[in-house]
Amino acid sequence: MSQEISKRLAQAIALAERNVTVGGGPFGAVLVTASGRVFEGVNRVTEDNDPTAHAEVTAIRQACRELGTFSLEGAVLYASCEPCPMCLASSLWARLGRVYFAADRFDAARAGFDDAAFYRYFEGGARELMPAEKVETAAATTPFERWAERADRVEY
Repeated sequence: MSQEISKRLAQAIALAERNVTVGGGPFGAVLVTASGRVFEGVNRVTEDNDPTAHAEVTAIRQACRELGTFSLEGAVLYASCEPCPMCLASSLWARLGRVYFAADRFDAARAGFDDAAFYRYFEGGARELMPAEKVETAAATTPFERWAERADRVEY
């Protein structure tokens, strides 16, 4: 493992530990853009009453807001723990180039976090967590058609 990876993972872990001392969740993330700018995030779920305010998402949000872009192509995310499915999807949508993490979903599960169950859900199991089904609706694709018709749309 390179010194940069070790350094950034240690930084993410330190953020997570510090966040615990102030009452936050035990998760930290460091995002380094392709140009070298560094953004940090911690879990703010309980502080913000926002179930999407995971460390990785808060780092991505901060970087996008400060850089004025929705694409972080080539950026690297260093997380204190394996990103949950939402954070992985956010990383994909942000077009990150790579993700490194320290602890994994099973470590998180032993501490009481249900990421492992969410992974099972997306793998086709644990459907009792939340049923989801497609309902045939006549106008379902109309918004996509309207969007595709717009010459001034911003692709993402």
